[in-house]
Amino acid sequence: MRFASLGSGSKGNATLVAQGETVVMIDCGFSARETTRRMQLLEVDPHRLDAILVTHEHSDHSAGVAAFSRKYQTPVYMTHGTASTGRVENCFEFRCIAPGDSFAVGTLQVEAIAVPHDAREPCQYRLSGPRGSVGVLTDLGSITPHIVESYSDCDALLLEFNHDVDMLFGGDYPASLKHRVSGDWGHLNNEQAVDLLKQLDVSRLQHLVVAHISQNNNCVEKAAAALAEVDGLDQNKVVWAGQGEGFGWLSL
Repeated sequence: MRFASLGSGSKGNATLVAQGETVVMIDCGFSARETTRRMQLLEVDPHRLDAILVTHEHSDHSAGVAAFSRKYQTPVYMTHGTASTGRVENCFEFRCIAPGDSFAVGTLQVEAIAVPHDAREPCQYRLSGPRGSVGVLTDLGSITPHIVESYSDCDALLLEFNHDVDMLFGGDYPASLKHRVSGDWGHLNNEQAVDLLKQLDVSRLQHLVVAHISQNNNCVEKAAAALAEVDGLDQNKVVWAGQGEGFGWLSL
């Protein structure tokens, strides 16, 4: 089992997970053309994609979903709420799910996990195969007991470290946006992400990917300083997901 990113941040997100001959993409926040280009850099034929799993309707996660789906005849999974927004329409094939559902895509077992975010019916995903599980967890404003339970024993985790609180409130965003980002339905700050890790068994993590880092309100140095507080975390297993390049293939 392996996973990689086409890019992570407010300008576009897409994550690939592969198990054997099965390849899925979580979100498609780039144009179909740019997604294709980035997939080719990872040596993935877009025609091989078995599914797109959509987390929510915000454009940095959904902008290219419909066009890519039609071009390559890729089925799309999303919640009823995400579909009802009308922002991801005219897909090649639409398969509706609900948070809490577990379903198979090829050789991958997928769990859709409810998260608190300011979207219609958002979810994040955990994907499992014979060699372990990968958790993808971005775009949420707070940590719930359900989230701790759902991601407690992942072998790899892609986790949002969106903002540093001081940078956010000392920056140029209007007050309303600062409160949205920092609120319980916004995005995780460094301390919240670290608090989650302290509740997980980080000793079993083969990879921890720091993702969805704000280019305006965070930096690697501040996120790394926060991560240093996590006992038992092997810092050599930390990977940083960029907006422009994502990260290359990581294997379990």
